[in-house]
Amino acid sequence: MKITIHRGIDQIGGCIVEIATETTKIFIDLGHNLPKGDKQSDDKNANYESIGELTRNCNAIFYTHYHGDHVGLYKYVPATIPQYIGEIAKQVMICKNKRLAKLPQTDITAKDVEKLESFKTFQAKDIITIGDMSVTPYFVSHSACDAYMFLIEAEGKSVLHTGDFREHGYLGKGLIPTLETYIVKRGVDVLITEGTMLSRLHEKVKFENDLKNDAIKLLKKYKYSFVLCSSTDIDRLASFHEASKKCGRSFLCDSYQKEVLDIFSENAKSGLYNFDNAHYFKPNHEKQFQLIKDKGFCMTIRSSQISMIKKLLDDERLPAEDTLLIYSMWDGYINEKVKKGENIVQDYLRILNLFKNKEILHTSGHATAETLAKVCALVNPKKAIIPIHSEQSADFLKLDIPDSMKEKVIITQSFIF
Repeated sequence: MKITIHRGIDQIGGCIVEIATETTKIFIDLGHNLPKGDKQSDDKNANYESIGELTRNCNAIFYTHYHGDHVGLYKYVPATIPQYIGEIAKQVMICKNKRLAKLPQTDITAKDVEKLESFKTFQAKDIITIGDMSVTPYFVSHSACDAYMFLIEAEGKSVLHTGDFREHGYLGKGLIPTLETYIVKRGVDVLITEGTMLSRLHEKVKFENDLKNDAIKLLKKYKYSFVLCSSTDIDRLASFHEASKKCGRSFLCDSYQKEVLDIFSENAKSGLYNFDNAHYFKPNHEKQFQLIKDKGFCMTIRSSQISMIKKLLDDERLPAEDTLLIYSMWDGYINEKVKKGENIVQDYLRILNLFKNKEILHTSGHATAETLAKVCALVNPKKAIIPIHSEQSADFLKLDIPDSMKEKVIITQSFIF
């Protein structure tokens, strides 16, 4: 088998991994480079010619989850190549891209949505046969709903590609049992794993449940709370939704966010993801506004809603002393000191500046150094550990793992075994 890391060594996002035998070739993720703040990153692969050449003779493409840095180049893939993603992830992507296709100055078209609708889907533990390979997805907890790692087997050899994962999300407790039950007993030759948190080896992360408890305290203190967070981060949305219910607040959102929450609710296998207290907020509906003003609310917002937020605040419909903004995203988007401010998003700063009271309440969607070390030790691949999705893949050698395992860490674009 041959593994080719087309992109992912020494960079976060834009992941593209190829795995091939003599007769079969698949890709795991086809991600667009992450943007730099307000500017879309240059991506030489973001065109039909480059992706057509890259995926020549490809038999299938598998996506770990729906974040753009893993699936963003899907639109350029030739129609003859099947693309696979989780069932719920597909619904979320279609919902999001249908909305984007209607916006001015967007590069998403109705044809792109049609391509998404043609995606093949899978569920956890389905065995998918592609040529002489078998690909088996296993659920992982991440800041995206319906995320997976893949076990790829062929020629009596196996590769485990973790995708993005974490242990401190609501369903993260299933990570180790899944590995022990389905992976370790079978044995793995090569482990390909993310390493996003390698540049923050000693950072103490907050468990999602602890974040929810902190949110409860804030919602009790402030009657009106606005939350700036990702519209597809199922755990984060669940945290603030649960906090709202505990505090007797309405959980408000716009029509797009409500569509996403409805997808989560319809597919929920846990009450935690049943967003039964979520309501579509109509800015000009005076009767609804009076009802929620009396009860208090927690409202999810995005940068595109600046004018609506400003209107609510400017005409003093909400008392400033009772109103709070909770910022729940990576601090690199608002902190000039993080990577010299290259990722600053001006719209986020404009929203922050509208509020007198503001709090940062966030936790990473990625595995800590401790979890990475635990996974490496447990999987204990026979031949190699290949780190990707990290700023400096060599930092993997700083993990608390035995020297014998560090010797297996390979930072290379191509590996044949």
